[in-house]
Amino acid sequence: MPLNLHKDEEITIDEFKEYDFDPLEVKPISKKNLVIFFLVDTSGSMSGKKIGTLNTTMEELLPELRGLGGATTDIKLAVMTFSSGCEWITKEPMSVDDYQYWTRLKAEGLTDLGEAFTELSNKLSRKEFLNAPSLSYAPVIFLLTDGYATDDALEGLKTLQHNNWYKYGLKVALGLGEKFDEELLKKFTGNPELVVTAKTSDQLSKLVKTIAVTSSQIGSRSMTLTNDEDGREIMPEDVLGTKEKELADTIKDTINNDDDFVEDFDVEDGWDD
Repeated sequence: MPLNLHKDEEITIDEFKEYDFDPLEVKPISKKNLVIFFLVDTSGSMSGKKIGTLNTTMEELLPELRGLGGATTDIKLAVMTFSSGCEWITKEPMSVDDYQYWTRLKAEGLTDLGEAFTELSNKLSRKEFLNAPSLSYAPVIFLLTDGYATDDALEGLKTLQHNNWYKYGLKVALGLGEKFDEELLKKFTGNPELVVTAKTSDQLSKLVKTIAVTSSQIGSRSMTLTNDEDGREIMPEDVLGTKEKELADTIKDTINNDDDFVEDFDVEDGWDD
C-alpha cells in the first residue's frame, strides 16, 4: 500500500521502512540524516524571563548536541519562530556541527500557531527540508509555547496531520507556565505523556536540554523490524511507539529525580503569568 508523504509524493510501505528505519544497510553512501524541528513561540507573552531563559538554554545546548550522531548520523536543526506569522530562523536544516551561534530571539506579537503548523507541513517533504540524498530518520518535532493560538490552530494541525513525515515523527510539546492550551498540545503530540510543563526558568532549561539530547539519541537509533519472539513484522507506528515511550520515561525520570521540580517551589522563581 503506498504512503502519500506529501501531496503528490508516494512510496510503498517497504520503501518507507527502508528510507527511514532500515538498520541493515551494509555500505551506506553517507551518514543518515536526522532533522530536529524546533517550533518556538515568540509572541508578546514570551517576553522577559521566558524568552531570555530559552535563548540562554539554546546557547548552552548547541555544544551538547555536537557529536551525538557519531559516525553514522548527521543531526540537523531546523528552527521556526511563530508570533504574528511565522519565520524560519534556519533557511534550511543546519548540521549541529556547523551551528555555532544561536540567534537570540525577541518576543512580540500574536500567536499564529495554525500558520506555523501549515508551514511546517510544507517543509516536511523530500522536496523541501527532508531532501538529503542519503537515508533519513523520521524527524523530531519539538514545540514550545506559553499560550493559546490567536489563529485557527486546529485547521493548521489538521493539515499537518495529513503529512506522513509528521505522523511517524517523534513529537513533544513543552508548555511554559499555566496558561497554555494543553488540549491542543495533546492533539499535536498524539500522546499526553509527551506534553510537559515548565513553571520556572530552571525547569525550562532542564527540560529543553533533556528533550533535545534524548530525542537526538532516540531518533537516530535504528530499530529492528521484526519481533525476536514471534518473528512478527514491526510496523513504523510500532517503532514510533517504542521511541515515544523511551522519551516519555526519560522526561519522567528528570521530573521525579531533580530538585528543580519540587511542587513547593518559591513563587518568585516562577513565570510572571
